[in-house]
Amino acid sequence: MHGFLTSSIGVTCAAALALPLTAAPTTATAATGRAASAPAQAPASAYVPGSTQSLPLTPLTGDRASTAPGTAQQGVPRRDTRNFSLVGVVWDDPATELHGRVQVRTRATATGTWSAWQDLETHNADHAADPGTAESASGRVRGATAPLWVGESDGVEVRVRAGDEDGTTSPLPTGMRLELVDPGEGTPPQPPTDAAASGEGPRTTAVTTETTETAAETAETAETGETAETGETTETAETTESVEPAGAAAEVVGSAESAEVFASVEGLDASAANAGLAPLGATEIPALSRIQTESELLALGTLTEQQKAKPYIGPRPSITTRRGWGANEKLREKKFVYTKKVKAAFVHHSATGNNYRCSQAPSVIRSIYRYHVKSMGWRDIGYNFLVDKCGKIYEGRAGGVSKPVLGAHTMGFNSNSMGIAVLGTYGSKKPSSAAVKAVARLTAWKLGLYGMNPRGKTYLKSGGGNLYRKGKNVRLNVISGHRDGFATSCPGKQLYGKLGTARSSAAKYQGR
Repeated sequence: MHGFLTSSIGVTCAAALALPLTAAPTTATAATGRAASAPAQAPASAYVPGSTQSLPLTPLTGDRASTAPGTAQQGVPRRDTRNFSLVGVVWDDPATELHGRVQVRTRATATGTWSAWQDLETHNADHAADPGTAESASGRVRGATAPLWVGESDGVEVRVRAGDEDGTTSPLPTGMRLELVDPGEGTPPQPPTDAAASGEGPRTTAVTTETTETAAETAETAETGETAETGETTETAETTESVEPAGAAAEVVGSAESAEVFASVEGLDASAANAGLAPLGATEIPALSRIQTESELLALGTLTEQQKAKPYIGPRPSITTRRGWGANEKLREKKFVYTKKVKAAFVHHSATGNNYRCSQAPSVIRSIYRYHVKSMGWRDIGYNFLVDKCGKIYEGRAGGVSKPVLGAHTMGFNSNSMGIAVLGTYGSKKPSSAAVKAVARLTAWKLGLYGMNPRGKTYLKSGGGNLYRKGKNVRLNVISGHRDGFATSCPGKQLYGKLGTARSSAAKYQGR
């Protein structure tokens, strides 16, 4: 099992060129936010690249006499902009918290109507890479609010007011900027191989428009060990493994004639990481029955002897691939980084609001992806999977949906876990039954691959956070909420209250 899941991408690419074990899906997955469906191979003319506008916050009326950093009220006066659909505020130091209130209002492109003031979630540092890892120490990471989906807009106004709930006032962070994200449309066309290698990385400076830089290539390594304790696994160390996609991938692309097949060489690697589950370039990994899932795993030789006797693996759900939701693979870093296994799933809400249609979910995900990488300085989107309110499941961070990809979702507990974000905000609004069912189906399959019982407990070693000191072995539910590993309101009271249902359903899907 472990050998298959951590195999090199070079082997994966070779496997991807062989006859796939599963048939290609007959129905394409939506790749834009403006239509319910799109062809599996979107024409190049349909592609519109995304973009990020970055505007500096300045002192507002009443504070204009002060230009000192940390002025108590800053913002962006009402102004016209290029089109965007998602907003957020970032600042220089990720270790600095924003104690205050961030509000935005936007003008809808279609109607010219201004929205009411909307709040952005300011406590967002808990969604991050673990302290001390290469990703968190890259020098590119910034502090940030949670992003908010506002729909297609062409005007904005923002205000940020310092102030804690206890009435005290702390200085605002320095270097605050308003990020306006346009997700673009469609799937990127394939450039010539030499152009694909140039890449586009996180923005490191600028307060007016986006800039690009070569994607950094980092490796994270550590030693690992674990011991059994009364049927529960105890973490004694952490593992991360950085895998460089094989150079053979460029040879597969070959020439400009194959330009319509993949978004880039990186896109080929991202797709090849799912070899054996779907054909190369697929927009969707098709659902399988439980029997089909077990048969596929037997054919791939990934089951342990114990799993062969009692698989306890849920049926694989349909998963929209990164190509399916239109990821621009040149935004992220090239390398895939893996942890050892998946012992727990942390459930999140994206806190991006609930004002999206299910057909817009790919656009929402492209926006979050761009915000995480370009605005916040992460290596890729932080979540391993995302789920929309209609119950559709999407691949998140690149590296393969069946593999233990290291995410940046639960600070302190990213190793040996996965993060699932349900698109929306669920503090007061109940999640849809379809979304809860999708979480159960996904965890039944993915946790089952690693022999985990969704109703069980496990131990994870803390990488450091505001609940548990670094190095502490913490007993957690195999399916936990974000707040179980970090003091946060995520995944919202209403979604957190549904995790018991997700655990029971997932166990049933596994045949327990």
